[in-house]
Amino acid sequence: MTAAAGSTRTEGPQQPVTVVITSPLETEHAARIAAAYPDRVEMVHRPDLLPPPRFIADHGGDPAWRRTPEQEAAWQEVLGRAEVLWDFPAGITDLQDIAPRLRWVQTTSAGVGQVVKRLGLGESDLIVTTASGVHARPLTEFVFAALLSHVKCFPHLRAEQQAHRWERFCATELHGQTMAIVGPGRIGREVARIARCFGMTVWAMARDNAPGRAEQLGVDRLWTRPELREMLGGADCVVLCTPHTPETEGLIGREEIASLKPGVVLVNIARGVVIDEDAMIESLRDGRIGFAALDVFRTEPLPPDSPLWDLPNVLICPHSASTADTENAKITDRFITNLGHYLTGAYDQMEPQLDKRRLY
Repeated sequence: MTAAAGSTRTEGPQQPVTVVITSPLETEHAARIAAAYPDRVEMVHRPDLLPPPRFIADHGGDPAWRRTPEQEAAWQEVLGRAEVLWDFPAGITDLQDIAPRLRWVQTTSAGVGQVVKRLGLGESDLIVTTASGVHARPLTEFVFAALLSHVKCFPHLRAEQQAHRWERFCATELHGQTMAIVGPGRIGREVARIARCFGMTVWAMARDNAPGRAEQLGVDRLWTRPELREMLGGADCVVLCTPHTPETEGLIGREEIASLKPGVVLVNIARGVVIDEDAMIESLRDGRIGFAALDVFRTEPLPPDSPLWDLPNVLICPHSASTADTENAKITDRFITNLGHYLTGAYDQMEPQLDKRRLY
């Protein structure tokens, strides 16, 4: 792997570039990639060598599916020729040995830092571009679907409807509430933008607190890491959307949860290991956390015996809040644009590139 990530070259590859699709992708999108640069790219899309998708934009495919020995041999041969991959191939632990010509991977997820670390690619020159930002709107819609369902008492309304009961009641509103965002990246900024449309006060904790940074991120106030508990204590709702890095693992621990305002709403669209799950469950039971909408968990799939399944103030989403039927079209658009930059040697224009040291 010899590409110089982040550098600029005046000439791109001179030979046709072999691009291999390594996760389920609709034929129409694969055809778009093949047609974008037909004289410069050898496109390899072998759905017969990939697990069948269970739903649109299923990048993992059926986990029970296995290749035959003949299919596995064909797959190894294909990967051995690859210069560019659409996604990291599942189940591969020695990618550098299997794909010695590999120079660039376009992923279908934003949170691939841990994958890169696990594959031992942190010090390599491999270019890794991610899907960061593609999922910002679906995730933001999930956040506000959960918040609105809670403040407008949709579960109560559904129960009353099923009982054929007409009893007027009083709900509340998002306007005037304070939202705390942990991780104001592309997703966090979109959440902040919509929150302000609702008339909410928006706070965020960020690494960079330079003057003018709050305005740049679209929030009312930025807090530092040492101020995290103070920020959490003043928020009516907390949205976790930080990447999974060594710094963020366990970021919301027992003491941070104890600092939350009683009755707070928690939405986790980050990673399950960002929060102490046991302490969270205790706080859901005693009402300190009034309601939690959870897309991610410490162990996935969520074990059948997890108490989270049966807590009445929890909404469980099976790590699907980011998945929309428009996802692969958006990633394909990004891939085609990046492929154009790659072919001309404009590697510094390929984006967004993963910082393999920071893991995001």
